[in-house]
Amino acid sequence: MDLDLRKLRYFVALAGQLHFGRAADELHIAQPVLSRQIRALEKDLGTPLLTRDSHGVALTDAGRQLLTDAGPLLASAHAVRRRVAVAARGSQRLMVGFRAGVAVAPAVQLFATQHPDVIVDVRRIEWDDQAAMLLDGRIDVGYVRLPIDEAGLRVAPLYAEPRVAVLPVGHRLAGQEQVTEADLAGEPLVWHVDTSTQPTRRPHPNAGYRVRGVEETLEHVAAGRGISFLARSATVFYSHPNISYVPIPDLAPDQVCLAVAASRTSPVVDAFFAAAQATAEITAECGNYEMWKLGSSPASKHG
Repeated sequence: MDLDLRKLRYFVALAGQLHFGRAADELHIAQPVLSRQIRALEKDLGTPLLTRDSHGVALTDAGRQLLTDAGPLLASAHAVRRRVAVAARGSQRLMVGFRAGVAVAPAVQLFATQHPDVIVDVRRIEWDDQAAMLLDGRIDVGYVRLPIDEAGLRVAPLYAEPRVAVLPVGHRLAGQEQVTEADLAGEPLVWHVDTSTQPTRRPHPNAGYRVRGVEETLEHVAAGRGISFLARSATVFYSHPNISYVPIPDLAPDQVCLAVAASRTSPVVDAFFAAAQATAEITAECGNYEMWKLGSSPASKHG
């Protein structure tokens, strides 16, 4: 039995709303049509996906499992359409995603010497879209930072780097040679909404600001709303007159990985993986990101 992707999209919309009327409005279809499609999907799978009573709609255990599996499946189907469209244009193009502070140029330069016929584009990604952009084909390969939901992905460790504390210039510890986690315990933390990913083991009250990128983090910290933590490489690329970066050696390091959709099989992607791994090793040998301050390029060492 083939799984009907249209029915699956309808189910995901309904699972998000848990209300037939609102889900039908979101899908721009009539409510009876949605009801028929969901019943047909349940018949196809041989199990109830929802419970319906006077209190509303709820997912069954089978429905919750289908919702978990549906995201990567629908994203993969969308990625196929994107890749077919690119192939139809007759060009080879690779979209590389990267998190803030990750230097993509060395790998791109090395890859270009080996594959001059492939156009390489780069695109910044954030913590909350790095997995989704890989799965739906908006990027082909990504430099990601852990943690990441690895479902449907192939993830390879690349390197680890120290973190720094991000403090407003007027902070009592700004300008210190280094600080410890204990020094900063209890300070309000400017972090994105998923506080379970914060790198410190010490208690920090959430400052209450939802941030997505480095720029937003720096502005909130500069305004005195809390402290934060960044990978050391970000300090090379992002400066702010009202921010002080202070090393914090006992904080867990930041792990940078390469990631690609598990269903993505491509010699071009594999070649970029190899180029990224080779240049990451050279970057580490040259003192991590200090070489970028000197304007050096590890890719040139492969010439």
